[in-house]
Amino acid sequence: MTTTAIPPEAKRAPATAPKRRPKREREGAAWVFLSPWVLGATVLTLLPMAVSLYLSFTDYDLFNPPQWVGLRNYTQMFTEDPRYWRSVLTTLTYVVIAVPLQLALALVVALALKGMKRGKGFYRSAFYAPSLLGASMSIALVWRAVFNDGGTVDNLLGTGGWVNKPGFSLLAVALLTVWQFGAPMVIFLAGLQQIPAELYEAAAVDGAGKWRQFLSVTVPMLSPVLFFNLVLQTIQAFQVFTPAFAVSGGKGGPADSTLVYTMYLYDRGFVASHMGYASAMAWVLLVVIGVVTAVLFRTSRSWVFYASEGDR
Repeated sequence: MTTTAIPPEAKRAPATAPKRRPKREREGAAWVFLSPWVLGATVLTLLPMAVSLYLSFTDYDLFNPPQWVGLRNYTQMFTEDPRYWRSVLTTLTYVVIAVPLQLALALVVALALKGMKRGKGFYRSAFYAPSLLGASMSIALVWRAVFNDGGTVDNLLGTGGWVNKPGFSLLAVALLTVWQFGAPMVIFLAGLQQIPAELYEAAAVDGAGKWRQFLSVTVPMLSPVLFFNLVLQTIQAFQVFTPAFAVSGGKGGPADSTLVYTMYLYDRGFVASHMGYASAMAWVLLVVIGVVTAVLFRTSRSWVFYASEGDR
């Protein structure tokens, strides 16, 4: 009978799995990496918001200690200040004009770029450039010159300067926002490129023309992107400031026709030194934007289509 020698390797103890770090140690490492963001959010966002909320219940003029007045700023805002309601109406009008026009133009340009064979990258960059430049004060001042008396629009249309006409001044401000359609256009273009070509081929086989394909294929498949752009642009439109400030010369004129909400907030806080009143206006704006966003999300259930869910 022969015996087989057991190799030394077989006598070694089985390898053990590496020990995992304790949960508390892993959480500590996570908080170390998160600490810059947490510190920035606390110092630059949460703390100023808390101070602003406190100031909204005070009479504060930037020079003297704030005096607690309770709800007086809010009651004055809603019942005693006609310019406040004028700024609300002006802002709502601006949102209704600017947001649909901007999204419609962005979608049209995105559809045109999708069908291009050459130069798509150049035109995409060219159309996106106004989104980078349009928010600057210099561009807004140029826009004011274009729509002023003797400006380009006056020379071409002979309608006079829109800046000095109450019926046209807000439209001039809205067109500056519409001109900055590059960001939603790029998002629309990315969404269009994700739509399967087979859907258009199937629709064509069924006899659908271009318009029917747009309504039955493009719009439903693009509805999540459209909803995303709608929410972002609506929130930004409620906070418009620079175009209205530059076009009106910081006065909101003529006849308060360009007195948007944020400009009146700036006037109350930094011109009239009623910082408590301005803080109350800021919190009302925050609540309104939150409510409008919630309504958009609520209504999206009836018109936003997600292919993975298979329903509307």
